[in-house]
Amino acid sequence: MQHRPVRSFILRQGRLSGAQRRACETLLPKFGILFSSGLINLDQVFGRQAPRILEIGSGMGNTTVHIAQSQPQNDYLAVEVHTPGVGSLLRQVEASGLTNVRIIQHDAVEVLQHMLPVSSIDGVHIFFPDPWPKVRHHKRRLIKPDFIALLCSRLRSGGYIHVATDWENYAQQILDVLGSEPQLVMRATESVACHTRPLTRFEQRGLRLGYTVRDMIFCKK
Repeated sequence: MQHRPVRSFILRQGRLSGAQRRACETLLPKFGILFSSGLINLDQVFGRQAPRILEIGSGMGNTTVHIAQSQPQNDYLAVEVHTPGVGSLLRQVEASGLTNVRIIQHDAVEVLQHMLPVSSIDGVHIFFPDPWPKVRHHKRRLIKPDFIALLCSRLRSGGYIHVATDWENYAQQILDVLGSEPQLVMRATESVACHTRPLTRFEQRGLRLGYTVRDMIFCKK
C-alpha cells in the first residue's frame, strides 16, 4: 500500500475576490505553467537565458514582484498552492509589465521532483514557510533533510538558498538541517549578490510586537 505523503501545507483557500478569479482565468495562460510529470525547458519558458530563481510559497506576491522589478536580469519562478495568492501575483505581474516572472500553482516538492532539471536554478527563496508551531505538527515543516537534498540537486554550483522565518524554534531547525547538508556552506547575507529582501506588512507588524526575524543564506559548494 502507498502512504499519502505528509505535506507542508493545507489548502485553506480563503476568500477569492472577483479580480483574483478573473486574473486566474485570463492571465494564467500567459504567465502560468501547468504542472506536468515531464521536465520543462526554462529557456523556452522565459524566452531567454538568464539566472533563474525559484520562490517557494510566494504568498500574495508582493515580495516576488518587488524583487523581480529590482532584478530584471534574473528570471523568477514562483510556486504557490493557494488560489488567492496566485490571483494576486498575476494581477501585480500584469500591472507592472513584468516579463521575468512565471507561476506554477502546485506543490513545490512535486515541481522539484518532476519538472525542474538537475542543476537548473541559481537561487531559492523560501520566505516565512509555515512554522507549524505545535510539536505534533513539526513533521509538516518544509525544511527537512530529504527536501534540502532534493533542492540541492536542482541548484547549480555556487547557487544559494535564502530562508527567512520569525519563529526562533524553526530558525534553529533550519540552521541545523542546512548546516548538516554536505553540499552547502553558510554565508553572511551581505556576501551573496542577490537582493535586499523587502519587509512584508506581516513582518513589520511582528517586528513592532518584538518578534525577531532570521534570514539565513547557504550556498552550494
